[in-house]
Order: sequence, then structure tokens, then C-alpha cells
Amino acid sequence: RLKANKEKAQNAVYHYDKEQLIYVQADTLKSEKISTALKFTGSFEPFQESRISSELQGKINQIVVSEGSLVQKGQTIIQLDNSLLKLSLQSAIVQKEGLEADVKRFGILVKADAIQGVQLEKAELSLRSAKVQVATLNEQVSKSIIRAPFTGIVTAKLTEVGAFAAPGIPLIQISDISRLKFVVNVPEADLNKFRLNQEYAVTADAYPDSEFSARVAMVGSKANAGNSFPVQMLVTNTEDLKIKSGMFGKVVLESSQTEEGIFVPSSALQGTSDQPQLYLIRNGKAVLQKIAVDAKVNNTSRVSSGLKAGDVIITGGIINLFDGANVQVR
Repeated sequence: RLKANKEKAQNAVYHYDKEQLIYVQADTLKSEKISTALKFTGSFEPFQESRISSELQGKINQIVVSEGSLVQKGQTIIQLDNSLLKLSLQSAIVQKEGLEADVKRFGILVKADAIQGVQLEKAELSLRSAKVQVATLNEQVSKSIIRAPFTGIVTAKLTEVGAFAAPGIPLIQISDISRLKFVVNVPEADLNKFRLNQEYAVTADAYPDSEFSARVAMVGSKANAGNSFPVQMLVTNTEDLKIKSGMFGKVVLESSQTEEGIFVPSSALQGTSDQPQLYLIRNGKAVLQKIAVDAKVNNTSRVSSGLKAGDVIITGGIINLFDGANVQVR
């Protein structure tokens, strides 16, 4: 029974056919020169972004903007219910006008020594208090109209008509993308390549053919968890605002220096950083070859030993590859 079970289990196991042909992508090596220009990936952020909330409590009567709307600085975006405030303001104005009449009348009587001067002083103090109350209510009525603090695009609508507004509760989010912050995280070794107010060329991944001039506005003074330093650049967007917040891009640091030698794609390397290897094609078979790497330039590695010009290396289809496998270039 044990023997029968063993044979059954062996028959159920999938046995890979090592003679099976594996299709791969390959490249013929040659000595070449590669520019040492550095590229850093970053993301675009709005120059200004704010979640607008009300300074007063009240029911929302009207929202005059929607998501995607372009709003100008000072434009009305939300109208709160201010009917009670307006009634209170009218009452305060009537009281102020009555006190103004009292002050005028008491002033005449004081000059005629018909009343004591203290009555005029009390009336003047009451008038000053009434004026403060009128100014306070006017300010509250004006704050019942919520306006855009800067020109931008409504990127989030967080409430609806009929909802209750209160201080600290976000109602509308506005983002200004007429200018953008381009933020890259730079390793310590390359931080000295960025200087304040210096301009660099930036491209957006969505529009690789468009190049923007970016000025360094901030170089981070504290490293993040990845031991990189944030560098912030200011970029002027196009007139049609085609660069959006959250898009990815690259900043290129040009260099007059070039590296010469045999370069292989870093993605083709196998093994470890201390003992790198890659697959060659010899006589239709994959051969795992030990190499030595002495420099990395962009997405390539310069090989100092183990390869020579004319060797054919495997650059794709490595996932099922093994030493001695039959291969064919697709």
C-alpha cells in the first residue's frame, strides 16, 4: 500500500520539462558612452490648497459652486441663513438712532443747565456700545456669506444645501494649480546638487514632450524615514492647467560627463549586489554568468569584468529561466 501511495503521489506531481523551449528577449552588448545626467522622480502639489469652513453656525441656504468650478478670489461660494442676524441688526440700528437723538437732545439741555452732565455722559456711553453692537452684527452678516480666499479650482464639495455649518467643519476644498509645487526626495549624496533659487528642467510623466522651468524654493533640513531630503520647486502651469495635482514627473540634472564601457540593464541582473549574475545565450542555451559591476548610471549598470562586446545577454523572460535552459529569442 505504501508503495502504491508513493507511485500515485509521484504521478500526481507536475514534472517540468527541462527540454522545453523558453522564449526570451535579448540584447547584443557593445561598448558605449552614457551621459551621467541624474533623474529624480517627484510629484506635483497645489501651490495653495485650503478646506474652507464657516466662522458662524447656521443652515446652508445656497451653494453657488460645484466640483471643478473655477472660482476667483472674493467670489461667493456659500450663503448661510442670516435672516435672524439681519433682524437683530435692524433692531440695533433703531436703538443706535434713538441714542443718537438722546445725545443730541441732552447736549442742548446741558448747555442750558436744564439737566446734569452725567446724563449726557451715560447717553454717550450707551451710544458707543450701540455702535459696537451694530458693527458686530454687520460683521456677522458679512461672514454668513463665505467667499473664496484665493483664486483656484473647487476640488471637493463636502456639504449640501440644508446642512448645518459650524466652525471647524470643512465645507469646500479649493486648490490653486496655476502654480505648482514639485517635490522630490533626494538622497544625501546628491543633495548638494540642488541650490536655492536655481532653475531646473522638469517634465510631467503624462506630458513627456513638455518641459517646464522649475525654481528651487526649499531644500529640506531634515531627512525622512527613507533617509532622503525633500526638495521643493515652484512650477508655473500652462494656461489650460493641464498639469494636475498628484501627477508624477521628473527633474533632470544635466552633466557634461559621460561614462564609457559595457552597460547592461539593471533589471537583467540576478543574484545579489555583492555577487551579481546574468544570463548569456550560447549555442541556444541560457548560461548563468558571474560579473562584476563598478558603477550604476540611471537604470543601467557598468560591467567591469565577466562580459565583452558581442556577448548576447537575456533582458526579458527571465522568470522561468534556469542555467542550461533551451532558449529562443522572441
